Amino acid sequence: MRFMLSILAAASLGACTVETAETPAAQPAPTATVGTSSPPKVSSRTAVANFKAVVQQVEPVAERECRARAPDLNCDFKIVVDERTNLPPNAFQTLDKSGRPILGFTIALIADARNRDEIAFVMGHEAAHHISKHLAKQQQTAMGGAILGGIIAASVGLDVNAGQQLGGTVGARAYSKNNELEADALGTVISKRAGYNPVRGAEFFTRIPDPGDRFLGTHPPNASRVETVRRVNSQL
Repeated sequence: MRFMLSILAAASLGACTVETAETPAAQPAPTATVGTSSPPKVSSRTAVANFKAVVQQVEPVAERECRARAPDLNCDFKIVVDERTNLPPNAFQTLDKSGRPILGFTIALIADARNRDEIAFVMGHEAAHHISKHLAKQQQTAMGGAILGGIIAASVGLDVNAGQQLGGTVGARAYSKNNELEADALGTVISKRAGYNPVRGAEFFTRIPDPGDRFLGTHPPNASRVETVRRVNSQL
């Protein structure tokens, strides 16, 4: 793991750097976007301390889970913070050019987290996407959907390109809902084994818009996600 924290001004989250990076534009939709809530936010100083502490606790656990569950993967997680202050609260998982897994967080997400449990759950969730190979699976599913959509369109005399586009969209988005629930489940395991409370961490779902069960939505209903966390936690 590569972890760096610099505090140029103790009260400024803009000084928190765990390897700075820009949120990748070509990656799937962000998986943890937090909004407003009634619980009070912590101070900037506390937010920095919380994030640093969580990285130190969660990353080794995520690495162990990765090596145990997916020994063929690169499990050397790199934690990065996108320091652009104009971005909304976000977390993402991607790979660098060498295939090393990247877990990214915006400054706004770090500032918005109400406690360490929330940060730990989001971090475990993003690590779970890598361990479960969701990026590759989603690309394969989108490709399969595009091929099937094109075949169906051609068979009924419709535009093949339009059919491929719709098929790819449906395939990727339907699969991403399953990805999110799977990442919630494994993220629960990771954060729990790192010493945090995943049920409390999943309370950030109460602060984000509920996508419901829309056909072309990329995320499952919040209630389903909370239920998944509680169910898995009760089994640990």
